[in-house]
Amino acid sequence: MSSFTASRILIFGGTGTIGRYITSALLRAKPAFQQVVLFTSPKSAQEKAAQLNEWKAQGLSVIVGDLTSEADVTAAYKGVDTVISAVGRGGLQHQFELLRLAEASESVQWFLPSEFGTDIEHNDKSPNERPHQVKLQVRKYIRENLKRLKVTYVVTGPYFDMWVNAVPDFEVAGGFLPDQKKAYVIEDGNGKVGFCTMSDVGKFVAATLKAPQESFGKALKVQSFVVTPNEVLAEYERQTGAKWEVVKTLLDEIRAFETKKWEEGHPLATLVTLRRIWAEGGTLYAQNDNHILGLGPEALDSLEAAVKKALAARR
Repeated sequence: MSSFTASRILIFGGTGTIGRYITSALLRAKPAFQQVVLFTSPKSAQEKAAQLNEWKAQGLSVIVGDLTSEADVTAAYKGVDTVISAVGRGGLQHQFELLRLAEASESVQWFLPSEFGTDIEHNDKSPNERPHQVKLQVRKYIRENLKRLKVTYVVTGPYFDMWVNAVPDFEVAGGFLPDQKKAYVIEDGNGKVGFCTMSDVGKFVAATLKAPQESFGKALKVQSFVVTPNEVLAEYERQTGAKWEVVKTLLDEIRAFETKKWEEGHPLATLVTLRRIWAEGGTLYAQNDNHILGLGPEALDSLEAAVKKALAARR
């Protein structure tokens, strides 16, 4: 496949939390891909009609179908050479069948699973983290069952846009409250974390598709910037012109809170686990893979730009 070029792209989950940024980035890509197709459910097609119509005006094709239907997915794969799965955490289990059908397809050559987020194979503790289990099973399935299909994981780490906001009743896990000029940081606030902004996730995926030979078979670790919570706080204070109150939480306190939330079966227990992983260094590498995709700092969001967007979103 040395001469392979991604030209006909199919996206699952392309209207979702991160999927919409990926879809938008692929439609903006220059030179343009030959075809970008979005597979969506009847419900999403109705509820997100305005967004879909805007994208259609930019050249998007839309297929309405059932993600769990072999017939619908098989039909959607016809003529497609590259598939991107941006399904959310609640739909990760559907990827086994999507991958099986892609392997059996006559046209699909490349598959990017929904790996956007935390590195699930970062260290020897990673296999035991609860939020990683389905994604780890997907990787195992790929290793053991795919013979023909090429696969690339785009590992982005936490989305800055979401990490930066403290969650009500979960402030202990970190975050910022601009309205109250209050910051919740873990330990001394000097632990580095590697982030991607959501718009940059789209850029990284588009760049990956432009570099198939450099990307095949890899888990690409990509990042907008690496900063500490204290550096984020300093930028907030600079942009708001005010001194903020700081509340510090020890990692042991977060671990205890995390255990409690899992025991309670709380749906946000996953959020606490992920924030604990990030605070423990689960986003750090000797070197990221931005250079493989040819994306330098000038092409990506800076901390200043990311904080500016976060403040604007609160207004």
